[in-house]
Amino acid sequence: MPIIFDPNSRTFKLDTPHTSYVIEIIDGDYIIHRYFGAKIPDTDLTYMHFSRNIGSFFPNSPDTGIALGTQLMEYPTHGIGDFRASALMIRGVDGTATTDIRYISHRIYKGKPVLEGLPATYASENEAETLEIDAEDTHTGAVVTLVYTAFSCHDAITRSVRVKNASDKPFVLERIMSGGVDMPSSEYDLIHLWGHWAKERTPERTRLHHGKQSIESLRMSSGHQHNPFVALVSPDTNEDKGDAYGFNLVYSSSFVIEAEVDSFGATRLIAGINPTDFSWKLGAGETFTSPELVMVYSSEGIGEMSRTFHRLYTNNLCCRQWKGIKRPILVNNWEGTYFDFDDEKLISIARDAADLGIEMLVLDDGWFGTNRNNDDCDLGDWFVNEKKIRCGMKELSRQIHELGLKFGLWFEPEMISPISKLYDEHPDWCLHVDGRKCSPARRQYVLDYSRADVRDYIIDCMSSLIEEADIEYVKWDFNRNMTEIGSAILSPEQQKELTHRYVLGLYEVMQRLLDKFPNLLIEGCSGGGGRFDAGILYYAPQIWTSDDTDAIERIDIQYGTSYVYPASAMSAHLSASPNHQTWRDTSFETRGIVAMGGNFGYELDLNKLTEAERDAVRKQIADYNKYQKLVQEGDLYRLISPFKNRLHSAWEYVSPDKSEALLTFVVMRREIYSRYYFIKLRGLDPEKMYRSSEDGRVYSGALLMNGGVSMVRDFKDGDSIIVHFTEVK
Repeated sequence: MPIIFDPNSRTFKLDTPHTSYVIEIIDGDYIIHRYFGAKIPDTDLTYMHFSRNIGSFFPNSPDTGIALGTQLMEYPTHGIGDFRASALMIRGVDGTATTDIRYISHRIYKGKPVLEGLPATYASENEAETLEIDAEDTHTGAVVTLVYTAFSCHDAITRSVRVKNASDKPFVLERIMSGGVDMPSSEYDLIHLWGHWAKERTPERTRLHHGKQSIESLRMSSGHQHNPFVALVSPDTNEDKGDAYGFNLVYSSSFVIEAEVDSFGATRLIAGINPTDFSWKLGAGETFTSPELVMVYSSEGIGEMSRTFHRLYTNNLCCRQWKGIKRPILVNNWEGTYFDFDDEKLISIARDAADLGIEMLVLDDGWFGTNRNNDDCDLGDWFVNEKKIRCGMKELSRQIHELGLKFGLWFEPEMISPISKLYDEHPDWCLHVDGRKCSPARRQYVLDYSRADVRDYIIDCMSSLIEEADIEYVKWDFNRNMTEIGSAILSPEQQKELTHRYVLGLYEVMQRLLDKFPNLLIEGCSGGGGRFDAGILYYAPQIWTSDDTDAIERIDIQYGTSYVYPASAMSAHLSASPNHQTWRDTSFETRGIVAMGGNFGYELDLNKLTEAERDAVRKQIADYNKYQKLVQEGDLYRLISPFKNRLHSAWEYVSPDKSEALLTFVVMRREIYSRYYFIKLRGLDPEKMYRSSEDGRVYSGALLMNGGVSMVRDFKDGDSIIVHFTEVK
């Protein structure tokens, strides 16, 4: 069984295929963390008890030997002698914030609960078991339920927390983390993914030090700057070996992940809603649910940690309607035309797309309002601009569908332009603070998604267009972060609830659209990859990875993104050369090969392609259709890191049954001379024989993994190669 309770030692043990997680209830009914790591058979881990009494505070009596300041706490609270970072702080009606939770009961059951109003991983009764531990703070009447799910087919455990006010008086949540872990060591490196616009998710690895180290967002979105993911890894851990603990928050708003090393050498890691400018008032009988935290352990290095996240998110997180379904190859007109298009231009692109084998045309920014010829105006005015779409959106869609293509449309549903019909009618619908001037970043404001009338308006506008024009895909963009965070409808004491209410409103709008249009494909976007998180993936199974479409830059971005997120989550397009962002000139072939590492498409004007390029498109589409299932459902092995080797990068996909593999090698910068260069593959069956698509030669899996594949070629800057290996039976 994945979860068992030993009444003698009062321990819970949660097992996944290769991982165990142990919790103990000690004297005083405190909930203590005992173990997280490689799978063990033992349930009694009481010998791991540790308590140093120097300078410690005892909540009951020194005779009990329980000094909470030195215990490995399962869910630490504020103000009871544990002076490290707390996961929970409740301010009672008396104004005090001491929070002391004690175990009262538990439940173990098959399956996984839905988190009300929040995205989360999902599982059937055969795929997972869940443990719920109830604890009580008798002073405030708070009942705190710690929810754990252990997956039977993935080495993943999820955490979330419910807090119910079981008293007749209100209290305020001032801090509520989704979970974390206390580790009895500080001998770890911390890996996180930092970035900025057009340079998202760059891995950075630093040694833990005494005190606190954290990543966070205060942007009311997960943001370009820090992804809601960290890993703790042993100093000698690499892609293939060593301990790796991964933590990813399923949340799209302001977050914090914090690691603290105490004076006794223990490490506390907690993750959840950023407590800065957050609080939540709970009245009698009301309940608050935290976002979900996904925890992954691997004893086989960072690579296996990543593959576990990939399998879990592909099968148990991404939008169910698109689970295991191939996404259409599309052309987006943005970099091809920007705002300069009309219906005739779009139809001409669609004709070329149909001729080349592309499956969908996506109409990007500029189709709506009255004067959307730049980004100065009209956001929120979601009616068709008849100066550009003279035939009307319904007729344009009909003509595109008649060519055999699907049709998609760009929206920025969370934004409003100060120059717009909507703002003239509803200036209070944007986030604002009375008496303060709004900051119009990108000449736009943010709609207040905590308001039901705003949500209803957006759903009505989008639904009418989706229905009328038979829209099959929505590119959901979000191009600025929040400032002047205030709502016209919330009371002064509720204003600190706005950051969380906003994202709950966003999730509601997405879910209502999917309920209404179950076959709709939503692609997330936020100035590129500024909201690339597991929360969005629940509704939008693919996300625009970055606005930087330069193939060489995209190697870095897609490589870093793959630490957590699968290829099926990354949208990647071939764009024009020289690239619009970097002005780098890269071969058509390499631009296509890099884009095939995600959901493949084109971001250029098809009308401008040469005959040779048109032939290349047909070949790329044929190759992508051939390899798509392997790339998006296979296991990814990162072979050569572009961050460690600025000359070359390589990665490999291996099918689950190890019957085929796909090697990609890119030369980012040519050396002046050739050298012996062999790439050792990974993940193959050493006993199987594999035929190379390049030379037809048959190799054993053992040879490919131990001897490697020769990459001695006359490569130039930006050259690349794909080699397909198939089992010979």
